[in-house]
Amino acid sequence: MVLFLTIVSIAILYNYGKNKEILATMHRNPKGVSFSDLCKVCDHTFGEARQTVSSHRIYKTFWLGDPRVNIQDDKGMANAYQVKQVLKAIERLEAKENVEEW
Repeated sequence: MVLFLTIVSIAILYNYGKNKEILATMHRNPKGVSFSDLCKVCDHTFGEARQTVSSHRIYKTFWLGDPRVNIQDDKGMANAYQVKQVLKAIERLEAKENVEEW
């Protein structure tokens, strides 16, 4: 049991570190982000997409309106404007979490 928990903990920390690397890339170069990397960050941050049937993946947020989390595969790459929307949504989510801590 302890070994299993250690393996799970390592996997979680690895994914967290990997997502931080992807986020750094997203900030540096929104045009150079692969769609699969953007999906990993969105899945980790917002949970599973509520729609994946069409070419779009739509994620649920606790707010109405912008920034929306709606991403689309563009020949294996993410659209730069959608990467920027995801970054804004993550900033908004982090701001909400900081307010709730008080």
